[in-house]
Amino acid sequence: MKRRGIRESLSTTHIIMISFLCVILLGSLLLSLPVSAADGEPVPYIDALFTATTATCVTGLVTLTTATAWSLFGQTVILLLIQVGGLGIITVMAGVMLALHRRMGLTDRLLLQDSFNLNSLSGLSSFLGRVIIGTFAVEAAGALLYMTVLVPEFGPRGIWYAVFNAVSAFCNAGMDVIGENSLMNYATNPLVNTVTSLLIVLGGLGFPVWWDILRVIGLTVRKRNPRFLSHLTLQSKMALTATAILLFGGGLIILLLENNNPATLGGLSFFDKVQVALFQSVTTRTAGFATVDQAALTPASTVLCLILMFIGGSPVGTAGGVKTVTVLVLAVYAFSTVRGRNEVGLFNRRIPRDALRKSVAVVGMSFLIAAVSTLLLAAVTPDRELADILYETVSATATVGLSRNLTPTLTTAGKLIVAVTMYLGRVGPISLAVAFGVTKEKQNIVNNPTEPVSVG
Repeated sequence: MKRRGIRESLSTTHIIMISFLCVILLGSLLLSLPVSAADGEPVPYIDALFTATTATCVTGLVTLTTATAWSLFGQTVILLLIQVGGLGIITVMAGVMLALHRRMGLTDRLLLQDSFNLNSLSGLSSFLGRVIIGTFAVEAAGALLYMTVLVPEFGPRGIWYAVFNAVSAFCNAGMDVIGENSLMNYATNPLVNTVTSLLIVLGGLGFPVWWDILRVIGLTVRKRNPRFLSHLTLQSKMALTATAILLFGGGLIILLLENNNPATLGGLSFFDKVQVALFQSVTTRTAGFATVDQAALTPASTVLCLILMFIGGSPVGTAGGVKTVTVLVLAVYAFSTVRGRNEVGLFNRRIPRDALRKSVAVVGMSFLIAAVSTLLLAAVTPDRELADILYETVSATATVGLSRNLTPTLTTAGKLIVAVTMYLGRVGPISLAVAFGVTKEKQNIVNNPTEPVSVG
């Protein structure tokens, strides 16, 4: 009997998780080299490991300031980790195979399908090519727009700053090399705010939504049909609806809550208040850039940001969190249950039960990761407020990168806890959803008897 190789004996879920871990370990080794440090002295390995984890998991929490602690080589390693982590290791590997004109086997296609959480193997190569081309095109456009601000200010270095920021923003990583206080110096700069927000939103919308919008635009132009929204898929409608509600609703609430807070929006003009509030709403969608001090937010705004961070972006994109569509599915199911309806639907379409099961699993898994991480981090940092700890752990679980100034003060134990949380937040919910999809054909031949229980 032919023995199965290691790769064949592992599930696609295991391969995805191991791939992320291998990239993190490789990145940590490179960042621990003296050439990676700005002063030529190797940084402690725990900080190299933490930085590699936050870059690969596109989180943005940092124990060392990216702009000052790392050399150009070190920053380049971080940028590559962000790009690989944002697109996904399997996507990058498959892209290399396509570039070398190598044919992908069934195993490779299954890996790619699971890494994107897609429902079909058809058109995978075409989808992959469009993802890679689309990503680089959007990042290049963002970099060019950034250069109009950063090159006049920093000279030739502004080119590197622009490229780094564009990739980091699109991949929702939240890391920058401009200075020590994220984008706070550009809080009232309309171009930087707009470009960063667009890159974050485009990266977080999800690649299938891109192609669906372009498809419908072409269809609308050809047939001169004004009913644009009616031609979108249910996935696109849900992602766009949830994104719009969270972005503009979140921005409006932050504007109202922080309007008189002198530490955040209080001293700004009305126009600047609006753009800073909107940016705060956008960046909580797992981006991690900050234009205001997160520790200065009011308690109500802090709670709102925790909710926005936990939800995150949309599926099959560069954002983290439990995803907008996931939360919308649960919300629709809850309202349907309250109204006594057996069918769960939205936009005149029925949502399959498998989507509900996956949504419950992903939210439950993410909540468990955040809860355990909060408990452990509170145990090793007893001198910090619970709000700071909770902000840190939810940010790590949802791969956001916003912090209330806790990350740089973490002990070794705290760094390990947050690093593991970032890793689980990046691969845990995705892997669980994939596992549910893979095992859906395994049905019990004999079902256990049903017995009622009380809930609610």
